[in-house]
Amino acid sequence: MRPLVRETGTAGSPLRALVDVFADGLAVLDTDGRFDEVNAAGHRILGDEALHGRRAPFDTGRACSDARRQTEWQGGDGRRLHLEYRTSALPDGRTAVWFTDITETLREQKRLSAITRAAASVADSGSLRTTLEAMAREVWTTGNIAAVQIMTIEHPRDELRVVGMAGFGDTTGFTDRLSECRRLGADVRFIDALEQRRPVVVPHRKPVIMTDPRWAPLKKIMAEPEWDGFVSMPLVVRGRTLGVLNAYYVPGDDPGPSSLAFLSAMADHAAVAIETASLLAQTRSRAQMEERRKLARDLHDSVVQQLFSMGMQARALRSRLRDTGGELRDGVEEMVGLARTALADLRGLVFELHPLDLADRGLVDAVRAHAAGVEARTGLVVEVRAPDPEPDLGVDVAEDLYRIVQEALHNVVKHARASRADIEFGRGRDGGLRVRVSDDGVGGPAAAGGANLGLVSMRERAERWRGGLSAGAEPGGGWAVDVVLPAPRPDEQDGGNR
Repeated sequence: MRPLVRETGTAGSPLRALVDVFADGLAVLDTDGRFDEVNAAGHRILGDEALHGRRAPFDTGRACSDARRQTEWQGGDGRRLHLEYRTSALPDGRTAVWFTDITETLREQKRLSAITRAAASVADSGSLRTTLEAMAREVWTTGNIAAVQIMTIEHPRDELRVVGMAGFGDTTGFTDRLSECRRLGADVRFIDALEQRRPVVVPHRKPVIMTDPRWAPLKKIMAEPEWDGFVSMPLVVRGRTLGVLNAYYVPGDDPGPSSLAFLSAMADHAAVAIETASLLAQTRSRAQMEERRKLARDLHDSVVQQLFSMGMQARALRSRLRDTGGELRDGVEEMVGLARTALADLRGLVFELHPLDLADRGLVDAVRAHAAGVEARTGLVVEVRAPDPEPDLGVDVAEDLYRIVQEALHNVVKHARASRADIEFGRGRDGGLRVRVSDDGVGGPAAAGGANLGLVSMRERAERWRGGLSAGAEPGGGWAVDVVLPAPRPDEQDGGNR
């Protein structure tokens, strides 16, 4: 290509030297709008040495030295650039062009807008999943990121939850597939971000995953986005790692310092959103407990006492009518029975509503007391078996386990038509806890059809502590609910607040 300033002097002239060291791009286009001359900075910006004769992306139809316009250019390395330029007509009919790369500037503007919107979404009262889905989309739309995941996981051994995702196609079964990859021994790099609490940057990550047989369960999902490099940013708040933000970069656009700073800011917002949701849940739980305490007290002081008085009056009336006609006596007998049943049911409701004092009483003792109450009210034989010593659990963990057992036993009484129920506490794998509630009733999904909502609630309580719950018919008849929790971490034993 001819030198840009051949008319300005020899190769060593000051003007020629100035053009050569100029940081912005300078070019001369021929009358057809093709590159004729380009300085060194222009070649560097456009990412291509062979520009002579190529169609330029600049509009030369309105040549004016004062107007700044923008255009796009795809360089030889595949990157799509955003350029700002000015043009000026030359006496020989050609056009002089000044241009500069504003790709990163535009991305910074998008990143700042994304951070602002993310901060607003954290302050919103919407669901956590909705908030983190919105954050994932904000990161994805900043230009050089092909796909994003936000995952919550508090320990490398835990199963993860994907709570925000953007840029992927069909991700059905993603969590189960990733768990299978981990079991096969795949090198899951976001684990390093979790363990070390620092960003993990892996250039050219996609080819490694696509050629590793241990990633086979996820290859179809990971193949769809056009990505190459990978960054995992830990979600850390108050010294606790709550999860990771994973970003998959488009080919040829590896993360730079500003991009990593942006991901760090978004990860901070995501961590705050998760922590805020947890604190709100705790606040609501405490408010609900106080409301339950008040409701239980009010029921006991008013309705229970009135039902008790009604029962006493009905029994007194029955004794006075003992020698009279049978029809009236039968009606009074029915009223006595109804009052007795209503009083038993209401006392059971008051017992279930009243908050537990598990810190002093212990989980197993509370379950034994509840089982004794169920036996007294219903005639169902309930046996509780537990290891000695009692499992060391935080108060909140014990509360959720108690409510699971309570709901399971309620389902037995209401749906199973059973004569006996067994509650067994045992040690699980890795020092965890296993609780099993079984009965000798009719079993099967049909018998528990009215308990679907209860099963969902029980499962959510188990998953809150990284555990799982299964329910199903027993081979020999009856129904069983199994709960398995991993060994509690120190923060769970100290109170269990999350």
